[in-house]
Amino acid sequence: MIDSREAVAALDDIKLIAQRVRQSRVYQIASLLMILWGVLTFAGYLVSFLWPRYAGLTWIAVDVVGFAGSFAIGVMQKARAWRIGVAFALALAFGLLWVVGIAHFTPRQLSAFWPTYYMLGYSIAGLWLGPAFLVIGLTITALTLVGYFFAGPWFDLWMAFVNGGGLLLAGAWMRRD
Repeated sequence: MIDSREAVAALDDIKLIAQRVRQSRVYQIASLLMILWGVLTFAGYLVSFLWPRYAGLTWIAVDVVGFAGSFAIGVMQKARAWRIGVAFALALAFGLLWVVGIAHFTPRQLSAFWPTYYMLGYSIAGLWLGPAFLVIGLTITALTLVGYFFAGPWFDLWMAFVNGGGLLLAGAWMRRD
């Protein structure tokens, strides 16, 4: 027989284990998505740097492959992929409203806008899903701003490593947790 204090402690242990399992599952799916988007983003910025003439088409291809891959990961992981898809669609629609409808950014500004915009989402998610998201979002945003102001004509190459490489490293880091 256990007393009430032992029962409360056992229930708290169970609650803690359940919370860790949930966070581990979120990190597992997020790491796969980060690795996918890291590879695609690296390639997109590399093409933008080497062949700027094809940057627009490259980013359309990156987005199509990325969204299809994200959906496939959600299905394979039996995640509630529709929520991830809706979140991506809403974020993309809002970003496009600004990029196409309101702000009319230059190519360099676009190369800084999208990563900082999505990293804001990572940072906000970190408030609920775990500190790794917050660290990833703030670090990539800070390095993007450093490159925007100081990388000069090497900015797209800088972003290949900061954004693409950052997402790859973050995905690998989250897999170990």
